[in-house]
Amino acid sequence: MERGGVATIPEVVAPRNLDDYLAVVTRAVFQAGVSWRAIAERWGCYRAAFHEFDCRRVAAWGDAEIEAALGTGILRAPRKVRATVANAAALLAIEAEFGSVDAYVASHAEYAALAADMRARFSLLGPMSVWYVLFRTGHTVPRFESWIETIPGEHPRMREMVERARAAGTARER
Repeated sequence: MERGGVATIPEVVAPRNLDDYLAVVTRAVFQAGVSWRAIAERWGCYRAAFHEFDCRRVAAWGDAEIEAALGTGILRAPRKVRATVANAAALLAIEAEFGSVDAYVASHAEYAALAADMRARFSLLGPMSVWYVLFRTGHTVPRFESWIETIPGEHPRMREMVERARAAGTARER
C-alpha cells in the first residue's frame, strides 16, 4: 500500500548478499511495535545510518558508531540498533558456518526447528519477525492463515503483505 508516495508494505525480495538480508532483518526489528508507515517514511535514513546495510561494516561497530546512528533520523532505540549490530554478526557467522543463508535455511527440515534456531541466533527476532524475514526473502514458510493463529492479536499489515505477494506470485507458503 502506498500512502503519500511511501510504500508501507514491503515487497518480497530476492537477496543477492548478506547486506540484503541485513536490510530485511533490520526492518523486522525496527517495525516490531511501531507503525510500518513510520519505518517506511524514514527508510532512507535507515539505509544511510547503516551504510546501505553493509553487513561487515555494521558488525564491527562499537559504542561510538551506535551513538552516531541514533542521531541520523532513525527511531531512537539503542536496543534495536545494538540488535542490528548483533544481527550483522550473526549473518556473518551463518555465512562462515554454512556458506550462505540459503544453505543455512535448507539445513533445517522443519520450519519450527529453523524458526527456533533463528530466534536463538538473532537478536530481537520473535516468532512473527522470523516468519516475516523468511517470507520477505522468498523462503518457504507455513501458510499464513494457519500460522498466524499461533500469534495473538490482529496483524493487518502482515496479512496485506501476504495478499500482495500472492497476487504478484512471489509468496512461497506450504
